[in-house]
Amino acid sequence: MPPSLLAVFAHPDDEALLAGGILARYAAEGARTAVVTATWAPGSPRAGELADSLAALGVPGPPRLLGYADHRVPASAPGRPRWCDAPVDEAVGRLVAHIREVRPGIVLTHDAYGQLTGHPDHRHTHRTTLLAVTAAGLGQLYPEAGEPWRPGALYLATHPHSAVTELGELLDGVGKSVLSVPDAHVTDTVDVRPWRERKWAAIQAHRSEVARDRALPGLLARLPRETRDRLLGTEYYTRVGLTDGAYLV
Repeated sequence: MPPSLLAVFAHPDDEALLAGGILARYAAEGARTAVVTATWAPGSPRAGELADSLAALGVPGPPRLLGYADHRVPASAPGRPRWCDAPVDEAVGRLVAHIREVRPGIVLTHDAYGQLTGHPDHRHTHRTTLLAVTAAGLGQLYPEAGEPWRPGALYLATHPHSAVTELGELLDGVGKSVLSVPDAHVTDTVDVRPWRERKWAAIQAHRSEVARDRALPGLLARLPRETRDRLLGTEYYTRVGLTDGAYLV
C-alpha cells in the first residue's frame, strides 16, 4: 500500500488538474488521502464543486477549506482576507493542524513557479506549505495544533520544458503563460492513464470553470478527446526528500 497522502492546493480544481491521477490512484489502492484547499469559503458554489470532484477521485470526507479569498475573486470568501494577504503565522498554523491531523507520509503541493500559470495564489501556497511541513514536526511550534508530525517527503506538481509543446492546442490564442522547469528537476513522471477517467470526471465536476472559455477546465472540455486524453495521462512531480522511505511511486 502506498503511504498516506495530503495534497495542498490553492483553488478548487487544482487538485483535479494537477494531481487528479495520483489522488485517484492512491484512493483506489486504499491509501489515506486528503486535500486541503486554501481559497473559497465553505458553502460557496465552488466548495460544492470541490466536494463532487473529491468524490469522483475517491477522496473521502468533506472538503478541507481554509476559507481565504481568491486573489482575483474577493467575493469568494466575503469578510476574509485574500490568501496572499493572510498573516503568515495564522496561515501556517492552520495548515499545520491539517498535517498533524492527517499525518501523511507525503505532502503534495504547487511548485515554486505556481505550476504553469504562475498564479499568485499557487506561489503563495507553495511557500506556505514549505513552512508548514517543517513546522508540523516541531512540537514547540503551534502546540495547540496537535501532536508533532513530520511527513516523509514533499512533492511539487510541476511541468518540464520538454512537455510544453504538447500544451500548444490547450493554450494557443488565450494568452496563458507557461512556466516550466528544466527536465532534470522532474524526479517523477507518472503514467496516470489507468485513472484518467476519474481525473476527467473530477475536472468536469468544477462546472463553473468548465463554463469559462479561458479557464483550464473549459479549455480542456473544448479539445478533441484524443488530445485531451493525451494531456491528462501524465503528471510530473519534483521530490523534496525529508526522511527516508516515502516515495510517490
